[in-house]
Amino acid sequence: MPQLKQIAAEVQDVLRRPLATAEVRETVALLAGAAAFVIGFPVSWLIFGGAHLAITGPGSIGWYASVGGAIVAVLAFTAGRLAVRPSDAPADQPRDGFVGPADRLRWFDLVAIGGAYASIAFLGWLGIAQLLELSFIGAPVFAFPGAILVAVAFALTAYVSFLGAARLTPMTLSLDLAVFLVIGAFAAMLTSSDPKWWQDNLSSLGQTTNSAAPAFNVTLIISGIIVTTIARYATAGLPVGTRAQRRGRTLMRTGLVLVGIFLACVGVFPVDRFFLVHNTVATGMAVVYAMLICALPWLLPSLPKVFCGFGYTYVAVIALLAIFFATGYYNLTAVELIAAVLIFSWIIVFLRTASVSVRSDAGEAVEADLADRA
Repeated sequence: MPQLKQIAAEVQDVLRRPLATAEVRETVALLAGAAAFVIGFPVSWLIFGGAHLAITGPGSIGWYASVGGAIVAVLAFTAGRLAVRPSDAPADQPRDGFVGPADRLRWFDLVAIGGAYASIAFLGWLGIAQLLELSFIGAPVFAFPGAILVAVAFALTAYVSFLGAARLTPMTLSLDLAVFLVIGAFAAMLTSSDPKWWQDNLSSLGQTTNSAAPAFNVTLIISGIIVTTIARYATAGLPVGTRAQRRGRTLMRTGLVLVGIFLACVGVFPVDRFFLVHNTVATGMAVVYAMLICALPWLLPSLPKVFCGFGYTYVAVIALLAIFFATGYYNLTAVELIAAVLIFSWIIVFLRTASVSVRSDAGEAVEADLADRA
């Protein structure tokens, strides 16, 4: 009995200050996952109604887990964002992992990020169900163990989504973007109605005649919005002590925002219906990226020279791939896939490098201030 009272007291303290420390944040995330399990299990069992379920397909356990997981992800993400907005928070203190109060995430940023979490849950559980279907061909799923499996999926989704919402930084956003792109791309490839899509180009997955078009195009649109979000907040802490530094940061941010807009437009304008616009925005994304790489030493001279060389290498590889395509050695799909991997891996490394540069500048400023006082 005393132990139960102690646990109850700890839970009340956690709920009063849900994000006070990393340990408390983990505890609240576990509580969110437990709530998803406790609610999801009986509801799933009642819905299944004692029937034998298929692993995939309409009305299957995989479909139920993916749709329910997307709903749970939205609810847990919303709860996580509400938890990082306590009423007694100082107005001049930054939230999340950004530079200052002026760099807080806007509502449309949160809608896009929450949509990415929901899409990851939906496509992820759908993909896992597809793999299980291939592993257990023709095997039925009984209602009781099926309800347990679905409840576990809900609990894991709630746990991950709450933690992701409670601590959003440019670095975690970039990792979310990478996971989202990978899951979305593979989901589109697996669900494509054209098994020979790779013989044309990557954009053929988004054609209106392809069953994979919704997954592919929505992935690109949400990813483009996230890239624009990352572009604003990742560059917020870069040094702007001089007019040249301020102009360089603005140009860098503008270039990354353009990359995000062009990426979203690739999904908005399918290649079979908007051929010219689709190819223009796709080419424009690669051109803007190459221009940013070439101008990086002048735009952001505070970044390490090794990182600039890293970008030059990427641009050289993409140019070599273009030559391979022009000579018929590679098809367009291979060039697009490798170029996409290079571009988004560079964005992730840039975020890491920029965040380290911001911390170094802040540390030097503190040391200089202490030296002046001494």
